[in-house]
Amino acid sequence: MKNSQITIANTPAQIRRCHPVMRQLRPLFQDPEHFVERVLRQQKQRYLLAFLEFDGEVCAVAGYRFLESLFSGKFLYVDDLVTREGDRSRGFGGELLDWLIKQAREYDCENLELDSGAERFDAHRFYLLKRMNISSYHFRIRIEPND
Repeated sequence: MKNSQITIANTPAQIRRCHPVMRQLRPLFQDPEHFVERVLRQQKQRYLLAFLEFDGEVCAVAGYRFLESLFSGKFLYVDDLVTREGDRSRGFGGELLDWLIKQAREYDCENLELDSGAERFDAHRFYLLKRMNISSYHFRIRIEPND
């Protein structure tokens, strides 16, 4: 999209700019500083945070990692992908996802993968329109500390 730019957030200030958009997907992070601390910690585990900026505003954010597994081979895993609520259906999410696919190609990945909450029907439509396939179910068990 004209006048848009995608940047990887490397500094606390850049990460902080992503907070209002990411909070729409991850409401647990109400405090910007808690969000910055978490991202900085995850960056030590190869987490990358990219943001799409349009006319000086952060409009979409993606958190991702390059991984390898026996099942998927080398792949780009998208942890987080969100477009600012008022900017949805303007092409920003598609542009950021296309950029992620390009990153996966540049790093010789075999796949790009992501999980999406079962209740996120609009996101599912978006991913299907982007020619993604539903390839598995994701199961989870919460691990409680021993009493």
